[in-house]
Amino acid sequence: MFMFTLRSVPVIFALCFLAACGYTPPKPGSTAKDPQSAYAEAKELLDAGSYESAIATYEQLEARFPYGKHAQQAQLDTAYAHYRLHETEATIADCDRFIRLYPSHPNVDYAYYLKGLAYENTKVDEWFNFLPQQPLSDRDATAMSRAFETFKQVVTRFPDSRYQEDARAHMQTLLEALATHELNAARYYLKRRAPLAAANRAQVVIVKYSNSSATEEALALLLQSYQALKLETLSKDTERVLRQNYPQSRFLAQK
Repeated sequence: MFMFTLRSVPVIFALCFLAACGYTPPKPGSTAKDPQSAYAEAKELLDAGSYESAIATYEQLEARFPYGKHAQQAQLDTAYAHYRLHETEATIADCDRFIRLYPSHPNVDYAYYLKGLAYENTKVDEWFNFLPQQPLSDRDATAMSRAFETFKQVVTRFPDSRYQEDARAHMQTLLEALATHELNAARYYLKRRAPLAAANRAQVVIVKYSNSSATEEALALLLQSYQALKLETLSKDTERVLRQNYPQSRFLAQK
């Protein structure tokens, strides 16, 4: 049986006060006493693939030790952890924050590079991350364009970056994917008997993605579109360009 005594009053009062205030005992977290130890603890979780725990530990590090190289690196590592969790928006936000706060940081090129990867891997619907990877040309064209421009910043702004060569490779892959995306649209419109829309999409490939492998077929689709629209002069000009640039084109043999 509970025995009420005067000595119990302060304890009971304190418990009631805390309950009334909605007090929640703090969760156990990092016990590191310096930023170097805190960073090592978070990095160990990151390397082990415990990305959510690593993010929480990095956030604790930033809160407790907000200044210095470990807090800065924690921001980059947090972005990488979000990327590995397929959390595109969080990754991009982390990278943008780092770029904004530390534009002259020695590793700011990595922030741009990681941001480009995040855009490149954006799917039309983030709920379907568990499904097999979509062909790049079937993904969000806006995100692919942003990825291209972000990788371009790595190439143009950081000529000595260790990510320079890989960024160039991603740019070429994205160029092909964006061209294919437009080509697919042109094919679709032509099949749907919408030659004007088809011509517009084919022209995007020819003008904007002229260095892609899709240019040859884009010219052929443009030719078919003009023929369907009965634009004789434009048809002849397009056929001439196709013959001059691709004299052995299989599309000419189909005429």
